[in-house]
Amino acid sequence: MKQLKSILRIVRDYRSRQGQYIVFNALASIFSLFSIAALIPFLEVVFNQDTSQVLEVKAFSWKPEMLLEYLDYRLRSFIVERGSLTSLYYFSGAIIVLFLLKNVFNYLSFYTIAFTRSGVVRDLRKRVYHKLVDLPVSFYSEERKGDIISRLTNDVKEVEWGVVGAIEMLFKHPFYILFYIISLVLISWKLTVFSVLILPISGYLISRIAKRLKSTAQKGQKKLGEVINVIEETLGGLKVIKGFNAEGQIKNFFDRKNGEHFKLMLKLHRKELAASPVSEFLGSVVISAILMFGGAMVLNQTHAIDGKYFIAYIAIFAQLITPAKSLTESYFRVQKASASFERLSSILETENTIVDPKEPKRIEQLTSAIRYEDVSFSYGDKEVISNMSFEIRKGQTVALVGASGGGKSTLADLLPRFYDVKSGAIHIDQYNIKDLSIEDLRSKMGIVTQEPILFNDSVLENIRLGNQQASREDAEKAARIANAHDFISTLENGYDTHIGDRGSKLSGGQRQRVAIARAVLKNPEILILDEATSALDTESEKLVQEAIENLMKGRTSLVIAHRLSTIKHADNILVIDRGRVVEQGTHSELIDKDGHYKKLVDLQGFS
Repeated sequence: MKQLKSILRIVRDYRSRQGQYIVFNALASIFSLFSIAALIPFLEVVFNQDTSQVLEVKAFSWKPEMLLEYLDYRLRSFIVERGSLTSLYYFSGAIIVLFLLKNVFNYLSFYTIAFTRSGVVRDLRKRVYHKLVDLPVSFYSEERKGDIISRLTNDVKEVEWGVVGAIEMLFKHPFYILFYIISLVLISWKLTVFSVLILPISGYLISRIAKRLKSTAQKGQKKLGEVINVIEETLGGLKVIKGFNAEGQIKNFFDRKNGEHFKLMLKLHRKELAASPVSEFLGSVVISAILMFGGAMVLNQTHAIDGKYFIAYIAIFAQLITPAKSLTESYFRVQKASASFERLSSILETENTIVDPKEPKRIEQLTSAIRYEDVSFSYGDKEVISNMSFEIRKGQTVALVGASGGGKSTLADLLPRFYDVKSGAIHIDQYNIKDLSIEDLRSKMGIVTQEPILFNDSVLENIRLGNQQASREDAEKAARIANAHDFISTLENGYDTHIGDRGSKLSGGQRQRVAIARAVLKNPEILILDEATSALDTESEKLVQEAIENLMKGRTSLVIAHRLSTIKHADNILVIDRGRVVEQGTHSELIDKDGHYKKLVDLQGFS
């Protein structure tokens, strides 16, 4: 029941559609029952052709035995008045009309649930995607991309089928079962009591299978996430795999993960598919028992049931098996979907630790300085920054240098609040950045990283990312400042050229200059440059460095650099080692100190 409630919570916005679904299914179940009941007059015509008999008039009554006698009287009166052949035509036509109406309302119910299931998938995927975009960067250090993709695709699909199963469990199958059972009671309550007494056996066996289904489904979806993660990593690192002749190794790794998923899914399907044949077999056992018990009642004159009603009873009971069987299948769907919904809920319920304050303060522009005051930060139990303090005055360029893993990129990530400091504070002028709205804070910043992040869209839209109001002319001006206009103009469609996945149609230097043009167009007051030229060849580095210098003019900049030649003119250089500032000063001052910085300069072979 708990799983059913969790699934139904996500369809609350479609209550009006569910109301329509209930009406259409109620009508479909009524006409389905009548279409089967129409066999009774058909059988009366075929097996009782004597229309000359005198009929005893029966009065209408709601008591089951007398109601059947009254209906039997009306039926025979109709046949006597019109003759057997004409009555046969009427009854055959009535069967056709009833089946038509049943299927029309069935179609309408299917169409209604199609709208609901598609809407739920759209809404759920939207909620999860928006949550993923809002969650802090730290969330993704604990999660695998493949598993997240699996949740957005396969788990959402399972929830879709769970929604169908839950709605059918509540608003479809119960109508058919209810109306069929009422008609069975009207025909013979004794036979119906006998039937109901032996049905719980099948229900017990099916529930035993269902209990084990949910945990297997969870394991299967998790393992599928691992398979997708391997695929995603393979596509991203194909050059490295081929360069190291590791195709066989990566294939074996994938085959192992894929095989583990295969075993889990085989186990899942074995349990899931067992429900249908088990329920069908048990249904046939029940029908056989009813045939024996009911047949004895027909043959026993003291508990007689008319032959045509007994045949109708068997036909209706056989139809009862279908919704009962579908009810078990829907139950299995809900069990599987609840496992997937829990995986999606783990994302939706993840707390976003990087949030706006209740009453955020606004800052119009940087007027004084950015100050790191006794800042410490840890990834889990590993401290990477320890009580660090420094200042970047307005218009200054401060560079961070040092060995990899020293905490330089982390220092830069703390400023736009990709992470929050564990202790200490970062101030922009007199404001703690935690007291500012995140949107306001980041609107003041432009970020250029070592690996430029571009999207599978046109050059123009990549430059306008974050500034959709900018005109084409503004984008072209930004591209000129970034030394990108000349190569963009030579592309097949110029600024409207699609650049492929992650900008794969462009060279590394071209991608970096597009990223710089994007930062130029944003026109930020504060720049964060993280290894912006380290992955480029000499010619590209020269063009990108010129673009960066154009970008930095008149701006406050925090620069992370491994190529020390690119930061010789910085106003202040901080040498970072194991999360601490071990030296600081200008390039010439640090050279004169003959310390850590001088050793780094000597290693790179320039003075």
